[in-house]
Amino acid sequence: MFTGIIESLGIVKNIVKEGDNIHISIESDFTSELKIDQSVAHDGVCLTIVNINGNEYTVTAIKETLDKSNLKYLKVGDKINLERAMILGARLDGHIVQGHVDQTAVCTNVIEEDGSWVFSFEYDNSLNNITIEKGSVTVNGTSLTVVNSKNNNFSVAIIPYTYKFTNFHTFKKGTVVNLEFDVIGKYVAKLLKK
Repeated sequence: MFTGIIESLGIVKNIVKEGDNIHISIESDFTSELKIDQSVAHDGVCLTIVNINGNEYTVTAIKETLDKSNLKYLKVGDKINLERAMILGARLDGHIVQGHVDQTAVCTNVIEEDGSWVFSFEYDNSLNNITIEKGSVTVNGTSLTVVNSKNNNFSVAIIPYTYKFTNFHTFKKGTVVNLEFDVIGKYVAKLLKK
């Protein structure tokens, strides 16, 4: 379980393909605090640490994960949003995030305003995921509030801190991002279908 409050930006140091899987090695400023078998969210994708070597650790993404996320597009040198699992009893500053990416979206617009940025995203609505105005959504693991919610697209407004300390500063038109829709909204939508 995560909160969507990004702790750190990691740097992808190595990618090794093995069958349908990829092993991703990441340099992080909190690697020394990690242990093998621990879960960390990577651009919102919960992955298990399988190896630690100095200031780098390695995780494995399987075909199911690669099919539903943007991890298949990672390159050495890319910045990746990192969040360690929530500590029970700690404040929930973002929203309830499972680390289970629902699908990807494409950035369709970036507007720099006077002191903030508005990012717009379009996604395939045939998967029955929805956003609501002022509801929560996770973009690359970052807990955000939806603005301008439409049938297959939405926008989010980013403060300077989020822009600087997450990989949002690398987004441009065409960037593929991971989306995790609000878990409560997903349950409500499923119940209403029944």
